[in-house]
Amino acid sequence: IVFGSKICYSNSMSIVRKVSIALPGDMLALARKAVNGGQYASVSEVVREALREWKDKQDRKVIALRELKRMVREGFDSGPGQFASMDEIKTEARRRLAAPSPDA
Repeated sequence: IVFGSKICYSNSMSIVRKVSIALPGDMLALARKAVNGGQYASVSEVVREALREWKDKQDRKVIALRELKRMVREGFDSGPGQFASMDEIKTEARRRLAAPSPDA
């Protein structure tokens, strides 16, 4: 797909820069199929939608990593655990699995 190197305006009057991108044949075929099927008006719209979804995914990764770091910090800040070894953790887990359910 070759868009040239011109600046134009979209319907929302924001600046849209035309660029050239290279796509593998299968991806181009998928984009054209979406356009021909009426899902999008142009291949450019398909690419813009893909980039928006990619950005959303990246944003979710940042949020998830931030939350994971918060939870790790919370764990460290809570002090030492009650078990001294992995064997003690496994023993306690087995005891809990073998214990009757409180709802029973």
